[in-house]
Amino acid sequence: MQEVLAPVRSQREQAFILWFEEVGIADVPLVGGKNASLGEMIGQLADKGVNVPTGFATTSYAYRYFVEKAGLETKLRRLFADLDVNDVTNLRERGRQARSLILNTPFPPELQSAIASAYERLSARYSYDPDQCNETPHPEECERYSQETDVAVRSSATAEDLPDASFAGQQETYLNVSGVRGVLEACHKCFASLFTDRAISYRTTKDFDHFEVALSVGVQKMVRSDLASAGVMFSIHTETGFKDAVLVTGAYGLGETVVQGAVNPDEYVVFKPTLKQGFRSILEKRLGSKEIKMVYDLEGSKLTKNMAVSRRDRNKFILTEARFFNSQNWACLIEDHYSQVRGSYAPMDMEWAKMA
Repeated sequence: MQEVLAPVRSQREQAFILWFEEVGIADVPLVGGKNASLGEMIGQLADKGVNVPTGFATTSYAYRYFVEKAGLETKLRRLFADLDVNDVTNLRERGRQARSLILNTPFPPELQSAIASAYERLSARYSYDPDQCNETPHPEECERYSQETDVAVRSSATAEDLPDASFAGQQETYLNVSGVRGVLEACHKCFASLFTDRAISYRTTKDFDHFEVALSVGVQKMVRSDLASAGVMFSIHTETGFKDAVLVTGAYGLGETVVQGAVNPDEYVVFKPTLKQGFRSILEKRLGSKEIKMVYDLEGSKLTKNMAVSRRDRNKFILTEARFFNSQNWACLIEDHYSQVRGSYAPMDMEWAKMA
């Protein structure tokens, strides 16, 4: 892993890009909350069996370098001079202009080069072995992914989850992105999404300067859960606050439908004390309707698309018991780790994904 993911880089490249293996929970100012947490789990929990696909993050310095190099701060401050977040039309127009300004400003060549180089190394890390390609149920995908691996490109604001404010969920995520050009475009869109209407309004209302917050972008290897299932799990029962339960929600396909609340997922509740003792202790499970699933759009012009789920599959639970209890153990390990790091009880929510 070290040989593949840690090439000799210039100081500037190191300032622009950090691999998840190089960061941890203390690095939120550098790579945002989401990316710092991914690095923390890879670095601290991989040896305990928690499996997190790797990737890299653009740094807060990379974002600020882009803004400064292009003179964007002056232009954006001028644009927001007459901003009125209570006037929906005004807010919408200022947001549109801000995002357009960022998207129409090219990345500096040195930043483009750093992102492209990191993506190419990530693709090399996950390239298919020829023998594996002969056995895969989707051989037509092998040639593509041996050169250009599929990644999720996610925004990670450097001011997420502060004691008096939470910026999480205000920026964009792009799934099934491949190729250098696609990754660069998605990173550019993530930078622009720091100025969504919702984010602009929230920062203004909370009296945060728009340029106190920077954006990191995480580029992470995708899990082909569009061929299986994905969802979100919580190390606490979210409705009752019961600490000794793990709540798992999930549906077919990519987990974005569950995150967005676009699907009625399966739900499982497990009793943590007996789970930690090695027993399979399901307190409750509920079959969701799971009417749609998000999958890769391999033939179309979009990255993903929603498909109807057959009645037969809708009437089945998405997880077997063996797969199910493995993920519950991870939830306990992650909660215990973060509680120890923070010095107090820290219930966690985690996205999970299963390959076919």
